[in-house]
Amino acid sequence: MATITSPTYDPQTTATNLANASIKAPQAMLDAQLAKDKANTAAMNTLGNALSAFQNAITALTGTSKTISSLGASFSNTAIATGTAGPKATASSYSFYVEQVATAGQVSYGIRNGLSPNNGKLNITLGDNSVIQVDLSTANTDNNGELTPKEIAAAINGSSNNAGKLTASTITVNGATRLVLTSTATGKEAGVDSIALSGATDADLSADLSNQTVLTAANNAVVWSGPKTTGTRIEQASNTFNVIDDVSFTVNQAQGASDAPVTLKVGADSATTTANVQSFVTAYNTLFNAVKALTIAGNAANGVTPGVLSSDTAVKALRDQLSTALRAATGGQSLVGYGITGNRDGTLSLDTSRLTKAVAANPGGLDKLFGSASTLGLNDSGVLGTMNKVIDNWTDLSKGVIAARKTASTKLQGQLADRQAALQSQFDSAYRRYLTQFTSLQQLQSSMTNTSNLFTELFSSSKN
Repeated sequence: MATITSPTYDPQTTATNLANASIKAPQAMLDAQLAKDKANTAAMNTLGNALSAFQNAITALTGTSKTISSLGASFSNTAIATGTAGPKATASSYSFYVEQVATAGQVSYGIRNGLSPNNGKLNITLGDNSVIQVDLSTANTDNNGELTPKEIAAAINGSSNNAGKLTASTITVNGATRLVLTSTATGKEAGVDSIALSGATDADLSADLSNQTVLTAANNAVVWSGPKTTGTRIEQASNTFNVIDDVSFTVNQAQGASDAPVTLKVGADSATTTANVQSFVTAYNTLFNAVKALTIAGNAANGVTPGVLSSDTAVKALRDQLSTALRAATGGQSLVGYGITGNRDGTLSLDTSRLTKAVAANPGGLDKLFGSASTLGLNDSGVLGTMNKVIDNWTDLSKGVIAARKTASTKLQGQLADRQAALQSQFDSAYRRYLTQFTSLQQLQSSMTNTSNLFTELFSSSKN
């Protein structure tokens, strides 16, 4: 008798394969949409970062109280003093004689160990008659019954009256410990004038504090505008002077009694100006290359993969708007006239020699051409102002293009998630249906096989 044969299969595996096949086409479409949205979102993040980086760069160049053109303040002897100038400074020349530099006072006291912990309050009087009061009753932090110089120093540093005016420390020389007080600011008024105890005082500590050693005198800086004695005397606590409009200079060392005044020249700083323009060129090239990578057209013959945003007309329009801003002329001036030229690949190059000559011929032209860009978009002008406004349309967190794209992406992600859930339900329904069918079929085949085997046994030629 013939034997019944049936295919061998697993109902669960078969049901899974058939259920997957039933949603294969819509799942492929959904996966493609998810991948495209993910790629576009990543590209928008890349573009947003590139735009923000460029915006920060141009804002740093021409933000508050800054211009592309730079003025410098240089001394004839930089060992004596150094200076800086802001955009509102006036080109000119000045002479100064540095009689004395300001110093931070430093004094010391020989303090013995083993002092009584009940020492009342320590009053440190500064040059401006302000008093730093230190409670010594809690200074014995290890509670061993003896007050040490280190504990006194710690109490001075931790005093709420100190507020960083003094730094207290200790040094040990030949076995003797000294308390050292150093002013954190320069000038006479910041130095220690006197120190005394009040309350339950210790005679030994009072005696130790009565002997002050001046390690560094607290002095004000003294500078003469013009020659010494015949010029104008300027005295202040700080070594940094701001006596010239938008010019700051710092004195580093005093001059000799017979030395002539040093000369301070305020004028164009071509090196810094060139560096500023180069920073703009570098920032623009970085942005251009980032946009180019996102929008490049594919070329299968050359193995060039198209950029994620190669078909995005809005991004291409942004690129064109920035390019148009570069070619804009202000007051008859253009970037080309200052040595900034375009390369064949769309990036920029700077001819520093041409820039220097153009700035020398028209010192104010460069700033007028570049204009100003600010983080708030206020008072934007010139090339940089135009670029800033164009980029703001994309980077504005509330109404910019990138913010709108992100909102749309979030909405799409929700829709795709709903579709994925629907597909999952479709898969689950198909899986249960196929599993039921093939489980029943498997059971039927098993029953038929058992019956066939029984008949085979019954009618076998080897049986009676």
